Amino acid sequence: MNREDFIKIIDSKLKLIRHEKEFTQDKMAEIIGISKKTLVQIEKERSSLGWTGAVAVCTIFVDSEILQMLFGGDVQDIIRSLAFKNYEVDYESTLGGKVWWRDLELRGKYIIQQNMITNHYRILDNENRRICFSFNYEFINRRFNELCGNGGRL
Repeated sequence: MNREDFIKIIDSKLKLIRHEKEFTQDKMAEIIGISKKTLVQIEKERSSLGWTGAVAVCTIFVDSEILQMLFGGDVQDIIRSLAFKNYEVDYESTLGGKVWWRDLELRGKYIIQQNMITNHYRILDNENRRICFSFNYEFINRRFNELCGNGGRL
């Protein structure tokens, strides 16, 4: 997935998100900071939110079930992975990948998981805290080996 793919997905689901939240076109346009005319054009697939607009929609509607189903959980992971080449966070807690994640490799107190919908990767520690995530498997594998090679200590 790249930014263009991400934007197309959000553009194509904007109307569903609006209906999920039971907003009129006027209200939705006001919330995301665009004109109603632009919203109508996006919903008719004649225009696009662009990167900034797509990120805004995902940030504002982070609790949307539609977005969660589209991206397999936390859409913020996807946004950060697309915004930065590789991203490492300060050990945010997760649910451990109960729904949208497949375990790829477990070593010591770390595990590599892959999202079954978006195919991005992440590393969790034994407390299900997210160490880093990326679409780049080589980066994830290298970081995993660094973590495990140090006896699991940072």
